Amino acid sequence: MTLAILCSGQGRQHREMFALTGDAPEAAHLFAHAATLLGGRDPRDFVRSEPDEALHRNRASQILCTLQALAAMAALKGAIPHGAINAGYSVGEVAAWGAGVFEATVTLDLVARRAEAMDAATRAGDGLIFVRGLSRGDVDRLCRRFGAAIAIINPGDAFVIGGSRGALNAIAASARATHAAMVVDLPVEVASHTERLVEASAAFREVLRSAQVTFPPAAGARIVSGIDGATVVSAEIGLDKLAAQISQTVQWANCLEGCFEAGATTFLELGPGQALSKMVAYIEPGFPARSLDDFRSLEGVRGWIARHLGA
Repeated sequence: MTLAILCSGQGRQHREMFALTGDAPEAAHLFAHAATLLGGRDPRDFVRSEPDEALHRNRASQILCTLQALAAMAALKGAIPHGAINAGYSVGEVAAWGAGVFEATVTLDLVARRAEAMDAATRAGDGLIFVRGLSRGDVDRLCRRFGAAIAIINPGDAFVIGGSRGALNAIAASARATHAAMVVDLPVEVASHTERLVEASAAFREVLRSAQVTFPPAAGARIVSGIDGATVVSAEIGLDKLAAQISQTVQWANCLEGCFEAGATTFLELGPGQALSKMVAYIEPGFPARSLDDFRSLEGVRGWIARHLGA
């Protein structure tokens, strides 16, 4: 029985995202460190009091979402078994590397640098939209027509598309006209995982050169690469992919398949949000898949893990 840990990306931040992790003593140092990256603001106060716009600003949102994953890992350390599989969606992939490869506070620093590199390479008005219900071929044609690119491929003909605001508006209108099941403007200010951020990939790779890594990962953890769904078997190659991910398509459907192929039988999404655990349920309805947001206490999470892994 094997646990897969899924680290969420930005976009699902909410006021109570630290409800379970915010008071965990094991995570206190992480909240303190994140505050130094947020201008001295305690992250728990930040999410409760800042306007939505601030909550979804690129740098802050990447720090907040990574903090949530790392805080959950710290609080659940005794419950997460040896050999867990770790996969992360977008910035969540950096958090996944915090499960035994990067030290946790270093991971937060790296995410802040990643966001800064992305902001520096971003053109005004860039962003992302979500489209469900069109074929891959149809989405490719729309992207070529309007000068955008597929940023993330999710299960079930679901795509995140990145580009300029003009291109995204045109694609959204065309997708609706061709009866796409869902078209949503995402609260993200950068065209993540497209060639528009190739300079950010290069800058982040330079940052990663000075990062201290533990490889193979501690506690037998396995890391799944976002751009191909393969297990990372070399620190150097894995770091190349982690940097390239900023400007290349994230193959999230392949990542989930990679988790299944590696033997995952139970999936826990660390949040914020429930998007990733719902994707698992879509692919394999019989597999246990939950998000931290589904629980009222960490003790409940620990009990759920123990029940489903036969501990």
